[in-house]
Amino acid sequence: MSEIPGTKIEELHEKLRKEAGNSGYYLNPDKEFTLDLVKSLLINEERFGYPACPCRLASGKREEDLDIICPCDYRDRDVTGYGACYCALYVSKQTSKGEIPVKAIPESRPGKQERLKMAQEQNKQTKETPFPSKLPLPVYRCKVCGYLCARPEPPDICPICKVTKDRFERFI
Repeated sequence: MSEIPGTKIEELHEKLRKEAGNSGYYLNPDKEFTLDLVKSLLINEERFGYPACPCRLASGKREEDLDIICPCDYRDRDVTGYGACYCALYVSKQTSKGEIPVKAIPESRPGKQERLKMAQEQNKQTKETPFPSKLPLPVYRCKVCGYLCARPEPPDICPICKVTKDRFERFI
């Protein structure tokens, strides 16, 4: 594995900071800590081909890790409930101002068996939903930010949080 250049880390940090700000999120104000997380995202992207959360164990199989590709599916719930996401890259406005300290956050990611069961249940519900026959197009939902769109296929990139097409699920 190659060494990640500092300029690449700084560039991604700035990109994430701008994207977070444009979407109403904040990056952890501890820049040294945040740069270490950004470096870890780049290492995971080099290792796996996608930026898996550096604080969770990735399988190396994108389809199994979709929920932990940064920004992960648990970010909003954790930031709302605890003031920071699990790895503390993203924080609430109050946390970014130092009004709420960053503290340990309990793991909210279900185990592998539970994730498989949930995916099977989602597929079953999608197949059994009576709505598709009444709608001219399927509705897709971004699992990260909740963006909904009615179209033949989900967008390649979510216009809200910028995640890729494979982070969408058929909603209706």
